[in-house]
Amino acid sequence: MNTTGRWTTAVVGAALLLGCVSEPAASHSADAERVLVFSKTAGFRHDSIPDGVAAVKQLGESGGFTVDATEDANAFTPKNLRRYDAVVFLSTTGDVLDPTQQRAFEGYIRQGGGYVGIHAAADTEYDWAFYGGLVGAYFQSHPAIQPATVVAEDRAHPSTSGLPPTWNRTDEWYNYRSNPRDRAHVLASLDESSYTGGTMNGDHPIAWCQDYQGGRAFYTGLGHTKESYADPAFLGHVLGGIRYAIGDAQADCRPESGYRPLFDGTAASLDDWKQAGPGSFTRSDDGTLTSSGGMGMLWYAGQSFGSYSLKLDWKMAGASGDDNSGVFVGFPPSDDPWSAVDNGYEIQIDATDVPEKTTGSVYGFRSADLKKRDRALNPPGEWNTYEIRVEGERLRVWLNGVKINDFTNTDPARSLRDGHVGIQNHGADDQVSFRDIRIKEPLVKGD
Repeated sequence: MNTTGRWTTAVVGAALLLGCVSEPAASHSADAERVLVFSKTAGFRHDSIPDGVAAVKQLGESGGFTVDATEDANAFTPKNLRRYDAVVFLSTTGDVLDPTQQRAFEGYIRQGGGYVGIHAAADTEYDWAFYGGLVGAYFQSHPAIQPATVVAEDRAHPSTSGLPPTWNRTDEWYNYRSNPRDRAHVLASLDESSYTGGTMNGDHPIAWCQDYQGGRAFYTGLGHTKESYADPAFLGHVLGGIRYAIGDAQADCRPESGYRPLFDGTAASLDDWKQAGPGSFTRSDDGTLTSSGGMGMLWYAGQSFGSYSLKLDWKMAGASGDDNSGVFVGFPPSDDPWSAVDNGYEIQIDATDVPEKTTGSVYGFRSADLKKRDRALNPPGEWNTYEIRVEGERLRVWLNGVKINDFTNTDPARSLRDGHVGIQNHGADDQVSFRDIRIKEPLVKGD
């Protein structure tokens, strides 16, 4: 398994600078991620900014990345920005960069830089179209600070993987001028029935991510209050966003719509699933299915599928990556798990096997593009997302938003045009967990 650029727990010693940081304090390297926190305001100023700066610095000290902080826009030069893996806009407001500084930041993003926007970052640079696309949506209004329910829509992304399905907290809840769902990947939304003052007609994204013009962008509308920056759950949310932005964690941040759940974490959503063969899956309170025993398979008996996109989140338990499982598609109904082996296709989960039998492969038939797979793959213990897209006899696989396999069935004894889907429990020593199994069908041109 590729570990280059992965998360490190070593603390990087470096000065934490306040004010202008336009001259390098240390050379940038792949092993010493560096983040710039920018908190200049030209409008309303949040009294939580000092707490936010201190909190991100602490995240850097405990998480192994260096944090510089500034309110001097002169830090936005091509030379200086090259030192940073991500720039955090922490409750910035108004017009904070001049045209030259804007061009420098645009170049930084287009060359692969990362952006993290927190709360009032959406109340910033209304006349700069590039920034509007990067942040995803502009602020419109907010009601009084009050409790509300946050719904974690994507629990594989590192910013939301540690959250429960619903998260009750107190904050200042932004309404936005537009809905970013069609442009960005929504990670969390607000239940507008849980508070007063929401104006987004029941579809109220509050955190999202996207690949944007060559860079990575994460935004959260949370973080108005001072108390937020002492809340471990919120800090974990911010840390996950930073990890994604600097490239230490991979995630599928393509826009997602039109999917319906096959398994949504509830016991009721398992009613249409059947266990074939020995072993089982255990459902936990956080909505995760974990394999045990085997060799068997949990398969969706509610219906078969032909043209579809199947998405699901998975992670391996063991540190070695030697746990084994897979996702089966295109097989007929049967209580015998070997029927799926003999008549369908398995998209493998096992980071240690030979190329045609390792993670991302169509097991025994076609290896994944291993270079792309390795760059996209999160290590054991962290969540990954598969998209398995079936159209006719063609089967394609995306890992964390990166296409890693493209296979066409030519075996007359098999067909992908109509079949069931399932997840494998491989053996007593193999533990692989799954969440949020969802499907979109039928596919139409443009999907």
